Amino acid sequence: MTLEQRILKLIGVKGTFKNDVVPMMNYSSANITTSGAGYVVSLYYMKFLTDVVNLPLAWAGLVTTVAVVWDAITDPLMGIITDRTRSKYGKHRRYILWGMPLLCLSFVMMWNGYGFDGRTEPVKTFIYFTFAYMLYKTAYTIIDIPHVAMLPELAPDYDLRIQYNSVGYIFNSFGMFPSFFLVSAILGSFGFGTPQAGAQKPMLISGIILAIVYGLSLFTTFKRVREKPSLDLKTEKFSFKHLMNEYKYVVINKSFREYFFMSLCYNIATFFYTTTLIYYIEYVAKLPSMYTLFTTIAGAFEAASFPLNYALTIKFGKKKCGAIVTPLMLAGFAVCLLMNPTPENEGAFIWKVILMATAVLYPFGKSGLGYVATNILPDISDVDELITGRRREGVIGTFNTFIKKTVSGVMSSVVMFILGGFGLIVGDELKDKLAADPSFQQSDSALLGVRICITFAPIVFTLISLYLLHRFQMTKKEHSLIRAAVATKHKYGSVALSQEEITIMEKISGQKFETTWLGKDNGVDGHEIERNENGEYQILIDIEDEMKKIRNSKEGKKAEAAKAAAEE
Repeated sequence: MTLEQRILKLIGVKGTFKNDVVPMMNYSSANITTSGAGYVVSLYYMKFLTDVVNLPLAWAGLVTTVAVVWDAITDPLMGIITDRTRSKYGKHRRYILWGMPLLCLSFVMMWNGYGFDGRTEPVKTFIYFTFAYMLYKTAYTIIDIPHVAMLPELAPDYDLRIQYNSVGYIFNSFGMFPSFFLVSAILGSFGFGTPQAGAQKPMLISGIILAIVYGLSLFTTFKRVREKPSLDLKTEKFSFKHLMNEYKYVVINKSFREYFFMSLCYNIATFFYTTTLIYYIEYVAKLPSMYTLFTTIAGAFEAASFPLNYALTIKFGKKKCGAIVTPLMLAGFAVCLLMNPTPENEGAFIWKVILMATAVLYPFGKSGLGYVATNILPDISDVDELITGRRREGVIGTFNTFIKKTVSGVMSSVVMFILGGFGLIVGDELKDKLAADPSFQQSDSALLGVRICITFAPIVFTLISLYLLHRFQMTKKEHSLIRAAVATKHKYGSVALSQEEITIMEKISGQKFETTWLGKDNGVDGHEIERNENGEYQILIDIEDEMKKIRNSKEGKKAEAAKAAAEE
């Protein structure tokens, strides 16, 4: 076995590096931005608002709440726009280029704390950072929805999508942890462990450098990915009624509803935990110097979970890794209850051990449900096509980004209101109290608020998500049936199915078969689904082949141009 084959086996990709892995890497380059920016914001932004620019906890929470309301307007529109785009470049790719400068600008603005002080000018500070955050959310929408919507087209096959998502998972790590290390290193060079009073300059420098990195990763995806042209796309006239119908067909999709609520509860659990973590380490564990080490270990174990999740997915299907690995996530939440506030350095060793146990258990377990949700999403578009007869990756992708961004915004606000309501004191107000009384301690009520957000609430929502995962019913065999049936009807005008196959369609879609696009009789004799020599469903219209033709055509043109240049 060659070195290339060993590497491909390790990351779970079939084929060759040039023809199969490189296209996946080109597509996943944008993950460096979408995962990296989101990770930095989730780790640091609330602490930046409360401790660096001194916004009260409730005001900091409102910054995210307003941005979520804005997201509720922009996300659905972006999904509709991408699905209706006619272009020789395809429906999605050019929006990544257009959103790139806006995201870079807004990311720098978000970390520009100079001249703003929430204690003396709370309204002015609130307005500026709300605007900056809304601008960032808009740019993220313009980029992420088209990027997510591209995947079902680039990787139409069930297993190929797993491979794309596996490479994407690796690029998520490339985005998340180098971003975190960069911010930590810059903070450390100025003498800070976490964002706190006086850290305006290192946070702004971090924002500028990361904006450059994220811009380059987005440009790579735009430049290197190739989509099928959409110039022949046929769409209905846009109207408010049409808009409502577009989303009605998403909601009536049973598979979508199961995915939506499972992913929603999972994201609520993780954002409760991640938003609270920095306050937990500083005010309950009283080990703020360990925050960087803690997050580093957590990142390493989340990345280490990938081979196991991939192996479980390939062997048992897309659900199994969630059911097996996620209980470790629950254990990570529960371990947080073991830690009680102690005077500095008293019992520090045992508290460090407990903290490290949390850093290992939570991220490893979190990866299970996260990997499931990532792999299931592209398949929802195929069920939607069964119902509507159209490819609507943009509309489906909207809900993926909408879940993440809405939950992150709402949960940041909820956590801030809970911590503030239970009496947690942070920022310059805490410095003033410590200056007046060096023995000052957070109240028992405040510490209870932290525990609610980092243990009790996440456990409840994770258990709900696991239950919903158990109810999700689409397997590889059923997905292959759906794709083959849809492709057959597109080619011949109708499809003949057995009663058992019709029952499967109804179970997955939640609709009576005769009411779906696939089940409507247009007067043409039904054409049976073809099967290969192994009895597996044969998909007659294979977008993957079309994409390979596009890539080969481009390579052929380059070869012809090089030959002509040589002859001259």
